Amino acid sequence: MSHRSTYQTAATAAPSGTLAGIRVLDLSRVLAGPLCTQMLADHGADVIKVEAPAGDETRTLGPPFNADGDAAYFTAVNRGKRAIALDLSAPAGQDAMLRLLEGADVLVENFVPGTMARWGMDYETVLSQRFPRLIYCAITGFGADGPLGGLPGYDAVLQAMCGLMSINGDPASGPTRVGVPIVDHLTGYTALTGILLALCHRERSGQGQRVEATLFDTALSLLVPHAANWMESESTPGLLGSAHPNIAPYDKFACGDGAIFLGIVNDRQFRRFCEHVGLDGLSDDERFCTNSQRLRHRDALRVRIESALAPLSRNALCRELMQLGVPAGPVNTVPQAFQQAHVDHRAMLVGRDDYRGLGLPTRLSRTPGEASRAPPAYAQHTDEVLREAGFDEEHIADLRAGGVLPARRDTGR
Repeated sequence: MSHRSTYQTAATAAPSGTLAGIRVLDLSRVLAGPLCTQMLADHGADVIKVEAPAGDETRTLGPPFNADGDAAYFTAVNRGKRAIALDLSAPAGQDAMLRLLEGADVLVENFVPGTMARWGMDYETVLSQRFPRLIYCAITGFGADGPLGGLPGYDAVLQAMCGLMSINGDPASGPTRVGVPIVDHLTGYTALTGILLALCHRERSGQGQRVEATLFDTALSLLVPHAANWMESESTPGLLGSAHPNIAPYDKFACGDGAIFLGIVNDRQFRRFCEHVGLDGLSDDERFCTNSQRLRHRDALRVRIESALAPLSRNALCRELMQLGVPAGPVNTVPQAFQQAHVDHRAMLVGRDDYRGLGLPTRLSRTPGEASRAPPAYAQHTDEVLREAGFDEEHIADLRAGGVLPARRDTGR
């Protein structure tokens, strides 16, 4: 029996979904790569997380930690996977990886460029020749070449370098990091998109290809509409707090019991808002009758709006405005966000005895996907995965004796 058919018949608890039957070797760590592969797992792919002796460092990025000692950060992006530990710096580890690749459809890695080549697994010269159907996804900070090529990438550093911090914050705070690792997140989705496109191409051509996603490109792509505004006007975008550079009122405002966000994008919505909160005639004022005018006079507009909202309750007001077609929502804390009834309706909180996490953001009607396996412990499935690939017990024992299959993380202490 070939390794490929062994993999296919050994699927014990494999989830169903659009990607059922696709096997992914996930050599990535931290956020962008693991998030990408978690989404593949959510939709049915068999994802094997391959960790180095030191393990994925997000296992240590806490507190909080779960009962197994893994940080909540790790559990957020590693569900649905099986985990093995393999020392790829050792020749025997490299041989084992090549054996695993015989049954793989996708490989995802986020090493510093050149690492895989140093281990004898360069895509262009080795893997593409040996595994022509393989889709190889490299996630890096800046790509392999160019003035910044080969440098490591970190979310907040890219936010700073690519202008995102310069438009986030207000004059009092100065340039500020976006509160979630947004560059890493979107890079994960960019990598996912590339992999799915490559799978579509392979379905037609039978050929794999290299997919590249960089934090640098992703960070720049987030500058909508600020980059377009600058290209047209040559005016440098600045700090606007929660406001929008092209729309008003599109900002955070104070009510009597907390803040709301108004997302008014057209004159019709503005008129309805004014009528509802008692700002009669304001929409006919020449300073506020069009979006362009409202932008020019946004400070005066804020004074009028917050005066009208001061006696009002934010939750009731937001419900009423949304029913009128005026976009508005309370500025919630994270716990308040998950206390909304719509979270349960949309199944966006997964709660099981073995796992709590976010629901799936992408829904398909015929193959909806699921949050299947709980995030794996370090090296939890090493023997299982190797047996499926055709390794016998003696070979596995030899690899373990040689230090190629660590059972516990090497903390370096």
